[in-house]
Amino acid sequence: MAARWLVGIDLGTVNTALAAVDLAAPGDLADAVAARPIPQLVGPGEIADRPLLPSSAYLPGPELPAGAARLPWEAGEPAAVVGAWAREQGARVPGRLVTSAKSWLAHPRVDRTAAILPWGAPEGVRRLSPVDASALYLGHLRAAWDHRHPDAPLARQEIVLTVPASFDEAARELTLRAAERAGLGRPRLLEEPQAAFHDWAARHRGDLENALGGARLVLVVDVGGGTTDLTLIGARLRADGPELIRVAVGDHLLLGGDNVDLALARRAEERMRARGVDRLDPARFAMLVHACRLAKERVLAPGGPERAPVAVAGCGSRLVETAASTELGRDEVRALVLEGFLPRIPARERPRRAPRTAGLAELGLPYEPDPAITRHVAAFLAAHASEARGARGGAEGLPRPDAILFNGGFFTPSEVRERLREVVSSWFPEAPPIAALDAPALEVAVARGAAYHALVRRGLGLRIGGGSARAYYVGIDAPGGRQALCVVPRHLDEGARVAVPRTFALALGRPVRFEPYASAGARTEAPGDVAPVTDDLAPLPPVETVLQPPASGGAAPRSPATSEIPVRLEAVLTEIGTLELWCVAADGGARWRLEFQLRGRGGADERRSEVAALPRRFDEARALVDLFYGKKAPAERRDVKGLFRALEKLLGPREGWPTPVVRELWGALHAGRARRRRSADHERLWVQLTGYCLRPGFGAPLDAWRAAETFQAYREGLQHQGDPHAWQAWWVLWRRIAGGLEAAAQQRIFETVAPFLPPPDPRRPVRVPGVKPEAVDEMIRLAGALERLDPSEKVEAGEWILARAEKDGPAPHLLWALGRIGARVPFHASGHLCVPARTAEEWIARVLAMGAAAASDRAFALAQLARRSGDRARDVDDAVRAEVLRALAAAGGSGATIRSVREVAAAGTEEESRIFGESLPAGLRLIEAEDAGEGPPGAAPAAPG
Repeated sequence: MAARWLVGIDLGTVNTALAAVDLAAPGDLADAVAARPIPQLVGPGEIADRPLLPSSAYLPGPELPAGAARLPWEAGEPAAVVGAWAREQGARVPGRLVTSAKSWLAHPRVDRTAAILPWGAPEGVRRLSPVDASALYLGHLRAAWDHRHPDAPLARQEIVLTVPASFDEAARELTLRAAERAGLGRPRLLEEPQAAFHDWAARHRGDLENALGGARLVLVVDVGGGTTDLTLIGARLRADGPELIRVAVGDHLLLGGDNVDLALARRAEERMRARGVDRLDPARFAMLVHACRLAKERVLAPGGPERAPVAVAGCGSRLVETAASTELGRDEVRALVLEGFLPRIPARERPRRAPRTAGLAELGLPYEPDPAITRHVAAFLAAHASEARGARGGAEGLPRPDAILFNGGFFTPSEVRERLREVVSSWFPEAPPIAALDAPALEVAVARGAAYHALVRRGLGLRIGGGSARAYYVGIDAPGGRQALCVVPRHLDEGARVAVPRTFALALGRPVRFEPYASAGARTEAPGDVAPVTDDLAPLPPVETVLQPPASGGAAPRSPATSEIPVRLEAVLTEIGTLELWCVAADGGARWRLEFQLRGRGGADERRSEVAALPRRFDEARALVDLFYGKKAPAERRDVKGLFRALEKLLGPREGWPTPVVRELWGALHAGRARRRRSADHERLWVQLTGYCLRPGFGAPLDAWRAAETFQAYREGLQHQGDPHAWQAWWVLWRRIAGGLEAAAQQRIFETVAPFLPPPDPRRPVRVPGVKPEAVDEMIRLAGALERLDPSEKVEAGEWILARAEKDGPAPHLLWALGRIGARVPFHASGHLCVPARTAEEWIARVLAMGAAAASDRAFALAQLARRSGDRARDVDDAVRAEVLRALAAAGGSGATIRSVREVAAAGTEEESRIFGESLPAGLRLIEAEDAGEGPPGAAPAAPG
C-alpha cells in the first residue's frame, strides 16, 4: 500500500515531537506540513492532546490504582506510563522515572542493550535498556497514530526519524533497532541540524535568497536536552536559485539542558544540606534534577514567576520529616546559563579537557568536562576553517559565519540566543554583528523539517547537498606502524557504493577483527588512500566475527582449517543513513556483511595492547608446546613439568613476555586442549600456562573469542581430580580470565563455587558433583573476580565472605575478594552491576571493625569499597569516605590509594595489578573505551587446531 502520509519524528532527549503532511492535501504540500498533537496520559485515567510527548517513562509499582494508566488503544494495563503524566508522577515517586534514554544510546562504555535504566534505581524496581526505553516512546507514537488513523497505520507511511549529527554508527543502528521494536520498521534517518534548517528553508521557500540576507555560511547550533550539535551549511547563488551544501558537522558533545538541570540540582542540594538535610540518595537526587528542570522552565518562560520552589519527597517512614525543599530564582538560573554555559570568551579559547568531575558524571553519563558551549563553537569553527571557503576570517583564523540558526529547547529564552550571537560576533570585531535567522518554533522545528525532508526527496523542495559529513577508515598494520585505510571519503552521496582498490587476504573459519574509524575533520583522502592514525580519527565499535566459506551448490561449507581467500572491502552509505561494510571475494562471488559490535561492556573489549614483533626464537617456543600437546607428541615425553622453565630459556623471564607473545602461545596451547589429559602433570601445566597467557581475559584483539573458546575446557571439567595442585591451578585459571567471560559463563562458575563460600559447617559438608573441596581460598578469590554477576548475588557472596572473615579472621584472600565484589569501579564490568552503595558502606563499617587484618590487605578492601567513581549511584556517603581516608592515612596508605578515594582518578599500572591480583602481561594498557584495539583487517590468531 502506497504511503499517504510523510511523517517526521524528533526522538528527543527530553521531548519527542511528530509532524506530518497528508499527500492528499490540496494546495502546496509544504504549507500542509504541521506538527501533530500527541494524545497521552496527563493524569490518572485522563487522556489529552499535547504538542510534545515528554521522553519519560514511569515504571509503576503498587502505588497506581487499577485502570489509572490504561490507554484507549490498549487492551490492559501498560507495563510503563509514557509522556506528561509519567514525568509528573516521576517527580513524586523517586527511582521509577526513566529519562535521557537518548543520551545513553550514545554511551559506548555501557551495554546499551542491557536493562540499566533508571540509573541508580532502588532495589526491586524494574529496569529498561536505553533501546527499550526509546522503543517505548516510538511505540506510543505508533499506537496513538494508529488509533487516530486506522486506515493509514504509521508503519506503512514514509517516516523520517532524526538523530544528532554527531551520533556514531552504533548509536544510529541502536536508534533503528528501537524503531524496529516499536513496530516502525527501519525508517530513514536525518540529522537534526539539517532538519532544523529544512524547516527554516521551507518557511522561506518563496523568497529564500532574500531571507538569507546575503548569508553564504550558516552556523546551525542545536542544543537540546542531551547534546550539542554543530553544523555549517553553505549557500551558493546559482542562476536557478540558492544551492545548499552541508559543509561540516561537529563531534559528539554530551552537553545540553540536562547539564543545566544537574548544575541547578547540585546548587539546590547544597542549600538543603546547609539546613541539615542528608545527602540525597541517587533516586531522590534524580527527582531533584527533574524538579529543577521544571522550575527552570517556569522562571525562564515569558511572564514566569521570579522564583519557583523545588522539593523532593521524603523516604522511609519519615516522609514528612525527611522531605526537603528550596527555591530557584530567575536571576540565578539566568546567570548560571549565561555565565556557566555561554561565557564571554576570546576566539582563541578552546574546551578545557580536565578530568571529569563528580558533578559531571553524577547521573552515570560521561558529560563533557567543559560545559562552555562558546568554547566548543570556537573549536568547531577553527577545525573547519579550511572548508568554509569564501567566509571572512577573524581572530585566530576562525571563519566568520554570516548567520546563526538556533535550535533546541536550550535556546527557548531569547536572551540565551542573544548571548551566543553576541559572543560569536565579538570574535570578528571588524565585521558587522552576525545575523540570527528567525526560529519561532524551536520545540517542533526538527520534526517539521524531517517531514519536509521527505517532500524534498520527492522533488518538492530544496535539497541540502554535501553527502556524508564524515570520512570512514579501517585500521591496518603497515611497515611504518598503525595506519588508517580510507573506505568512504567525505561528501559521498547517500546510496553510493565504494569499492576500495586494495586486496586483502581474508582468513575464513577463524575470527577476524576490523577496526573502523570516522572523522568529521577536513580530510581529503580518497578510497584506498592510507594515512596515519591521528587524534581526529574517532574509533567506531569494532567488527569481530567468524566468516564462513560459502557453500557450493547447496553443499555444506568446506573445512576452513587453512582457508584464506583474496577479498576487497566495499562500503555503502545506505539510503536510510547508515554505513555498511562488506568483504567481497576478489572473483566477485561471495560477499560477507560486517556487523558492528553494539554491546559495550564498560570498555573492557575496546582496550588496546602493545603491537610488537614476535621474539626471534618464538617458533622454537611454539614447537616446544607442540612437543607436549601436539597431535604427534611422542608418548615417552613425560617431563612436562619443566615446560615453563624451558619456555623462559627461549623467551626470557615470563614476567616480561609481552601481550602478543602470550596470546600466540595461547593459540598453541588451545590447539592442544584435547591432549591436556595425557597425565596429571600435562593437565596442570596446560591449565597454568593457558591462564597465564590469556590473563586478564581482555585487552587484546579477539580476546572475547579466546575466552569463549577456553571456556569449553570448563564445560569438560578437570580430568585428574585427585591432585590438589591441579584444583588450585583450575580455579586460578578462571579467575585470571574472568574479565573476558560473558555473564552466562561467570554465572555458571558462580553456581559451582557458591556452596563453598559460607563459613564451613562440619555437620554439613559441601558436596558438589564433579568438584573436590580443594583450594577453597582460590574459589573465594575467583568469586571476587566474577564482576558480571547480578548485584543481588554479589551481595550474597560478600556476606558469606564477611561471615568467614568475622569468624576465622580477615585473611588476605577474603579481604581481596570482598574488595573486588564491592568495588565502586569495576575492573572489567559495567558500573550498573556494582553492589548498592549502602551495602558497600555497611561492609566498610565491618572491615574497619576488624583490627587483626594486615594494614595493606585492609587498605585494599577499604579503597575498593570507597573509591570515588563520580557517579552518585555508586559512590559511598561523604562521611563514610572521610572515615576511610582517616583509616588509610593512619595505616600509611600510598598516595595513589588515598587519591583514588578522595577524587576521581584512573588506576595506575601498580594499582591495576593489585586489583587484578597479579601482574598483567607486559605492554597491556587498560585504557578508556574510546581507544580501539589493534589488529589489521583479516588478522587472526594462531589456528586453534
